[in-house]
Amino acid sequence: TSSHTRVGILNNPSSKIREDNTAIARGILAAFLTQNNSNLKSFLSKLSKEETAKSLAAETKITKFLVQGMDDNTFEKKYNTLGLDIIKSHQMFCQEVLKLLPGQMAVISNGR
Repeated sequence: TSSHTRVGILNNPSSKIREDNTAIARGILAAFLTQNNSNLKSFLSKLSKEETAKSLAAETKITKFLVQGMDDNTFEKKYNTLGLDIIKSHQMFCQEVLKLLPGQMAVISNGR
């Protein structure tokens, strides 16, 4: 309800991190890094659908799910160059600092 709210995502996968099983995580990170808020929200809504996950698991390219208004070229370049190390760093932070089990979810808030 507030325009002053910030959202971030940390990945805490339960399985071994590979390029073929991180399409959604990499898509989310690439979108956060390259898109404006309205396009980001629409794209994340699309990525959060189960049929999207199934389609990506069946090797559909993530560019099929881009929404109108997104900067397609910037997104695609970031998505294709985003390595797995950032997801591994997220996983390590979640498990070592936040003490989450692999795959465990949490909401972290830091506000007034």
